[in-house]
Amino acid sequence: MTRPARRPVVGIIGNQNVINDSYHVHASGLMNSEAVAEVAGCLPLVIPSDPRLVSVAELLAVCDGFLLTGGRPNVHPSEYGEDETPAHGAFDRQRDAITLPLIRACVERGQPFLGVCRGFQEVNVAMGGTLHPEIRDLPGRMNHRMPPDGTLEEKFALRHPVRLVPGGRFAEVFGATEVMTNSLHGQGIARPGARIVIEGVAPDGTPEAIRVADAPGFTLSVQWHPEYRAATDPVSRPLFTRFGEAVRAWAAR
Repeated sequence: MTRPARRPVVGIIGNQNVINDSYHVHASGLMNSEAVAEVAGCLPLVIPSDPRLVSVAELLAVCDGFLLTGGRPNVHPSEYGEDETPAHGAFDRQRDAITLPLIRACVERGQPFLGVCRGFQEVNVAMGGTLHPEIRDLPGRMNHRMPPDGTLEEKFALRHPVRLVPGGRFAEVFGATEVMTNSLHGQGIARPGARIVIEGVAPDGTPEAIRVADAPGFTLSVQWHPEYRAATDPVSRPLFTRFGEAVRAWAAR
């Protein structure tokens, strides 16, 4: 019996949630798995992001690439040398303990990852950068948070353009120097980390697209949510397609 061809594995960082105020789960949105399977062409595998259950070394060995997902809890400010305040919101210290060293290991090894929203922020922190706890409180900035009401389509609707560096990696992927994106985040980059290259910004100057300079692998990360309608959106599809190509190249080494 012929075995089916093995798809490269993309580890999808799971978030801790509580169902009905009592049942704890590690979960990821269906749209993340759909984007990985249907657009990137890889096998989605949700990771329980807790160092008591998994280690970075094990994840690097099992997975070929990683999707650093969004999530309501924020990176704890102690990870970038600041004190916790009410503006920083909720946290997931277990996820911090997995993703930050995982990102640094992937950068060094050339193992591909795609950062999304919180994942975008994790990449900046992992490389030594800092975050603003609340973008909308800064002078001249727009409210980048998800609308509190409305349908899923309304919450994930395109809300602002992102200007891309001409000749940069993102402009090459998208074939454009400006794209329209959704916006569902409260925090954002304050100081870029070492080797963080900002290639895309919102009209108010908020960083929206970054990569790690001189990294041997795929390190593109975006502040918006490209997993929404990834199969049909003209910006999301090429991003996940290129990510999938990078993961297959890693798996075929």
